[in-house]
Formats: sequence, C-alpha cells, structure tokens
Amino acid sequence: MSINWVMLSNPQTFIRLPNEKVLFTSPARTALSLTTPNTYPGKEPLSIKCPDGKAIITNQRLIYLPTNPTPHLQSFSSPLLSLQDTHVSAPFFGPNTWEGILIPTVGGGIPPHHALVNLKLTFKEGGAFDFSSTFERIKEMLSLARENGRAGEAEDLEELPAYEAGAGAGVQGVGGGAAVGGVQIQRPTPIGTDGVRRPRPAPQANNGVVGLDLGQGTREEGAVPDEPPPGYEEVQASSVAERLERNVRTQS
Repeated sequence: MSINWVMLSNPQTFIRLPNEKVLFTSPARTALSLTTPNTYPGKEPLSIKCPDGKAIITNQRLIYLPTNPTPHLQSFSSPLLSLQDTHVSAPFFGPNTWEGILIPTVGGGIPPHHALVNLKLTFKEGGAFDFSSTFERIKEMLSLARENGRAGEAEDLEELPAYEAGAGAGVQGVGGGAAVGGVQIQRPTPIGTDGVRRPRPAPQANNGVVGLDLGQGTREEGAVPDEPPPGYEEVQASSVAERLERNVRTQS
C-alpha cells in the first residue's frame, strides 16, 4: 500500500504500468478512509480520509485518485494481493461500502509501525457490488498464478470470453463437429419380405446419416422423411400376418 506513489499525467489520469489494464472505474463521488485497526500506546494512529474520488481496479493494483488532491493525499495504490478480508456492507440507510484489511508496502508512505490498515470505500453513487465482484475475480486469478509458479505472468492475465448459451450446442455429428439442422435421422434397418432383418449396407460417404453430406454440406437441414421407405407397408403387413398365424397354431 502506497500513498502518493501513483504517477499522474494530470490530477485525474494516472500513468499505467507495463501491461496494466483498467478493469473497473467507480463514479467520482467515492470516498476513501484509511485508519489503523488498533491504537498502541505512544504511537500515533493513522487516519487518512477523502470525501470524493475515483476507485480504480486494474489487473495489477487498486488505485484511488481524489477529486481534489491535497499535499497530504494526491493518490493511493495497493497491490491486489495485499488486500485481505474484503467484503461489501449494505446498510439499511446510507450508501454501500467496501472494506478490507491492507498490508502496507515498505517505503510506501505509511509509518512502519502500522502492520495493518483498515481501508473503506464508500460508494455514494453506487457500484460497490460491481467493484467487489471485479476485485474478487481478478484477485483469484492472480492467486492461482502465484500458486502455480506463474507470478511473473499474472500481469498478462486476460479473462476468458463469456459463455453464450446455445453457441455450438448442436448435436454432435460425424467427425465430432456439431451436426447441422438439429438431430439427424438414421436410416432404418432393411427388413426382407419374410420379416427377417437384413444386414445394414456399408455406410456411404455421409456415414448413413440422412441429410448430411460431408462433401457438399446438408441437402435439407433438419429434413425428416415424410414418406416411409419403399416396401415398408408390405413388410409390416407380412410380419403381422406371420405373427397371427403363429399364434393360431400355438393355441390349436
């Protein structure tokens, strides 16, 4: 955590670090409070407050820029992994707040005897929950990168594209790709005039799937045959007649 260490091109614009990307910026009327959780005898407590400013989350740090900078507070920043026990509070009356415990950075402008500092952001114009969800998501990605020994790559982390329901959700067709036109209809197993099932013929180039031509694409997407195959009615009638004849012989 550092006070007045953010490089500014003007009071409301900061100079980004290498590969740094802005992921969230709060409304301008966001208040900041930095205080010590405990007061120790003989040591002056820390109390830094600003009524209005912008809270910014990047893929590397949390930044706060006061609307009206003072010599005492021109900027504030903290690495994301230096913030612990963060949470949103939604009081019955008043604006929502986001709070957490900060571990000060050595030489960052906080007296060294303050091992921990309370941070509180008050979102007077909303945005607390969006701020919190963005922070938690990026912090988790940074933590995983550190655990996997990729801390140096953390600054290059990018989120995966959002999943879109229905995208590529078709039925799997030949070759593992999504089948076009919904569920494909398999060819019926041939049945002879004696009611005995015949071996299925060898699959053609389209693997025996109706409406799917791997060479030229689908002839009719999702087309379902509106007529039975040739000889279907005769085969069915013959099968029914044979079953009736067998039943009569059994009963007699």
